[in-house]
Amino acid sequence: MKYLIAILTIAAFTSIILGFVLEVDYTEKLIGFGVTSLFLIVFPIFSYYRWKGKDPKDYMLTKENLDKMKASQRDKKN
Repeated sequence: MKYLIAILTIAAFTSIILGFVLEVDYTEKLIGFGVTSLFLIVFPIFSYYRWKGKDPKDYMLTKENLDKMKASQRDKKN
């Protein structure tokens, strides 16, 4: 999965760079394809890959998590 993400990212950035460098009729399409593929294909796949198997509640600022952070800060000071 990480190789697929890397290949798609390189392809998207290559498309964007070639769109700026080349002097052809479809430079806007190259740039647009690169940006669109980054935000509609690469980023969602990367997010799914990184968050798979994790609980989002562990990363939310809830009352319980804030209390845990305050308690850990007090323990560090003592």
